[in-house]
Amino acid sequence: MERLLRPKEVCQLLGISYSTLLRWIREGKIRAVTTEGGKYRIPYSEVKKYLERREETRAVIYARVSSADQKEDLERQIDYLANYATAKGYKVVEVLKDDCKRVEHAKERVA
Repeated sequence: MERLLRPKEVCQLLGISYSTLLRWIREGKIRAVTTEGGKYRIPYSEVKKYLERREETRAVIYARVSSADQKEDLERQIDYLANYATAKGYKVVEVLKDDCKRVEHAKERVA
């Protein structure tokens, strides 16, 4: 028999609130079993399925300096923010650079 999880366990695994879990159950996004006492239990396969199809979190980096002379500071900021995003598990999809004279939209992908 498949392992059934309590709502609290599911919320912790998915990083969602209890109210979000209830909404997903009502909307049919996640299947739940109702016990004789009226409590929800969620099959582990449902949680696993959701975790596998979850989109990765995307991030846009914005770095700014007050003059064009601070180009090194700007690059250092970008490196710091890219490392932070990577450490948090975010995928950087765009980098915005601003030296107070203009905003540059760099469509560079940071791996």
